[in-house]
Amino acid sequence: MKVTPKKRLGQHFLTDESVAEQIVASLKAGNRHVLEVGPGMGVLTKYLLQQPDLDFSVVELDSESVEYLKVHYPALAPRIMEADFLTLKLDELYQDNLTIIGNFPYNISTQIMFKMLEYKSLVTELVGMFQKEVAERIASAPGSKQYGILSVLVQAFYDVEYLFTVSEHQFFPPPQVKSAVIRVTKNPTKQLHCDENLFKQVVKAAFNQRRKTIRNSLKMYNFVDGFSTSPLFNLRPEQLSVEQFEDICAHIIK
Repeated sequence: MKVTPKKRLGQHFLTDESVAEQIVASLKAGNRHVLEVGPGMGVLTKYLLQQPDLDFSVVELDSESVEYLKVHYPALAPRIMEADFLTLKLDELYQDNLTIIGNFPYNISTQIMFKMLEYKSLVTELVGMFQKEVAERIASAPGSKQYGILSVLVQAFYDVEYLFTVSEHQFFPPPQVKSAVIRVTKNPTKQLHCDENLFKQVVKAAFNQRRKTIRNSLKMYNFVDGFSTSPLFNLRPEQLSVEQFEDICAHIIK
């Protein structure tokens, strides 16, 4: 029994066992609740099942993959959720310290990161395969061309490590691009020093006009007296750290 990769689901099955082992080995010790997103034919699943202390489940949208997993990994059957990860209410399934892992479908990888942020009080770690360009964007530091909205919003609450690059030839069917594995670990920040919704709006407004200085891209906002003379307003968004974006938001008059 085989699973046919489905383009509409963005399926590219990892075929290199050593890469699968590396990904599972990248999980930090001590995390007990692990949810694999999109296991496909179980290339990661088999190594996760070898970790006896894990509270391990999978969520898979493709019914053909679900049947494959039930046949090849019968012990996993009660822990298979046939569902769309993006619609799961994670706080109804887990109480704390959740790790998300997977070879993520490229067509929803950014949405997976926003889902993680939605449940940031619950999700302490994410280890996953992304399109290399997206992985670089998430992990990029201020000053780089890849640094953008996703970089800032994720790094406000998580530490990001770019672990390794994966060739397109290590998948079936091979994607058109290289891939990369990153590890995202919750940092100590529980709450920003400004309104979180405003923070998101400001970051998006700034990067939507990333060639302009902050003075021009955020001119729709009013700031407390004197703050608009700050040197920050002469910078472009890719030059600002998370903390500097927080500082700007904290000085906006609502």
